[in-house]
Amino acid sequence: MDGVPSDGTVNRLRWLEAQAEQAYSAMYEAQPGSELAARYSDTKEFLHDAIGLARRLGQNEEAERLSRRLAEIKVVFRRQFPA
Repeated sequence: MDGVPSDGTVNRLRWLEAQAEQAYSAMYEAQPGSELAARYSDTKEFLHDAIGLARRLGQNEEAERLSRRLAEIKVVFRRQFPA
């Protein structure tokens, strides 16, 4: 994958977080329905991957920070984009 840092690196962790934030921003431009759901899913997937990588790298505080960010995004999504 072009421009994607190697897995298992801090650079990959930063890239995953950036991708999550980009997908989160895209939610606000997405059409309601499947496009919005896809952006939300992308956001969660990138953050879950980042959390797992942070744990594998022994960066427990980073994993906790990312977990809090994921929880925050879930709350925002449920409030701003009700089903």
